Amino acid sequence: MFWKGNFDQLFIGGEWVEPLASERIDVVSPFTEQVIATVPSASNADMDRAVAAARTAFDEGSWSRTTLAERTAIIARWRDLMVADRDLLAEVITDEMGCPITQSRTAQAANPAGVLDTYLEIADEYPFRSLRRSVRGSALVTREPVGVVAAVIPWNVPHAIAVQKVAPALIAGCTVVLKPSPEAPLDAYLLAEMLAKAGVPAGVVNVAPADREASEHLVTHPGVDKVAFTGSTAAGRRIASLCGHDLRRVTLELGGKSAAVILDDADLDAAVEALRHGSLRNNGQVCSLKTRIVVSRHRESELLDRLVGLVESMPVGDPRDASTQIGPLVSARQRRMVENYIEIGRQEGGRTLIGGGRPPGLDHGWFVEPTIFTDVEPGMRIAQEEIFGPVLSVLTYEDEDQAVAIANNSSYGLNGAIFTSDIEHGMELARRIRTGTVELNGNPAGPRAPMGGVKCSGIGRANGPEGLDNYVEHKSVGLPAGTVDALEQSWAEEKLA
Repeated sequence: MFWKGNFDQLFIGGEWVEPLASERIDVVSPFTEQVIATVPSASNADMDRAVAAARTAFDEGSWSRTTLAERTAIIARWRDLMVADRDLLAEVITDEMGCPITQSRTAQAANPAGVLDTYLEIADEYPFRSLRRSVRGSALVTREPVGVVAAVIPWNVPHAIAVQKVAPALIAGCTVVLKPSPEAPLDAYLLAEMLAKAGVPAGVVNVAPADREASEHLVTHPGVDKVAFTGSTAAGRRIASLCGHDLRRVTLELGGKSAAVILDDADLDAAVEALRHGSLRNNGQVCSLKTRIVVSRHRESELLDRLVGLVESMPVGDPRDASTQIGPLVSARQRRMVENYIEIGRQEGGRTLIGGGRPPGLDHGWFVEPTIFTDVEPGMRIAQEEIFGPVLSVLTYEDEDQAVAIANNSSYGLNGAIFTSDIEHGMELARRIRTGTVELNGNPAGPRAPMGGVKCSGIGRANGPEGLDNYVEHKSVGLPAGTVDALEQSWAEEKLA
């Protein structure tokens, strides 16, 4: 199936089925600007079929009633298949959305397998059942699958985000309709093949690329119990309003405008090297990137020299070339948006220290030069709005209180960083920044830690046990005291067995 080039079917009910409508989605290479594949654009009727398959698999199938060990065994096989196909997966994602191949091999292809490993560990520790005693009653508290999940994913890190949603949903016992983005649907076909080979029962996971109309039909479908969405804040607001009308469960991982606060005692060379990945990976198309660089006035010139050196050390070009560090943006539309923000920044009084145009010598591909703005004030649009391209703004502060105020001067709160030689002080400062994650000296939090944001960066968390929380409902069963004692004894014997 996967190697045909054109993908003529949808994965519904455990089978590759013909779509009910003739509309198709062209997948265009961001580098060649040529169509590399076409896939069906699922219609509302196709989404009805996908939800019905997931609904039947949940309500009438065995998946939600299998043991945790049976579910994790299938996920372990999925993990092994993902590792075996990681090179193909990296190439597919590079071709469909332009991520440099060296980054695709890690962040896009290897990291999802690591997320599966982590969830397999967490599953064994997760309190799917517990006993609660009080003087007024005792209960068995269970965490049961929420039901049918609509997982709507973006184009920038498509496979990793799909895994972030599908893996905990399956561990919890849910069934899923996965809706990949029109820009990057091809890796989702590979995901469907891997899950089928791993032994996921029919209807438990269904894959249907679609446009906005059919996507909205999916998230409002009465057969869907929960929506898990990653994407723009504007789209997240729309989904939240739709789900709110029906009181449908929803988690939202949205945009960011994260700040990297560089304290005076920081190692600037190490800080700037950390920003290579922390601010510019995936061509600047990651919601957690640190796109506001906050530095004291008397260290600004030192930092700017190093940032120029950083940009000059990052080759721009063919994303299939292993030496490339900055590839093309995902679409012509995305490039226009980024170029518009660069022009807005100049009109607002910002100065482009480096970049600001299209790289010379590249006559095709949706490229924008990595761009550093200086003379940026906190209220400027380039310091407030998510650009989603390789554009960074440098802002200056007089003291740490002002640095914290600048970091918090945002409608977003997804990520951030503090660079300092005093880790204890950095941890104190991290508590003052309103954001979901703070990376000290560029150190990632890892897949066991919750990932998500505050304010306009979303609702809920992915990863860690908190990621599993999104896919369960709590149930309390009142019990006689003697039953509680018997259950405790039985569980203790299970652990010893």
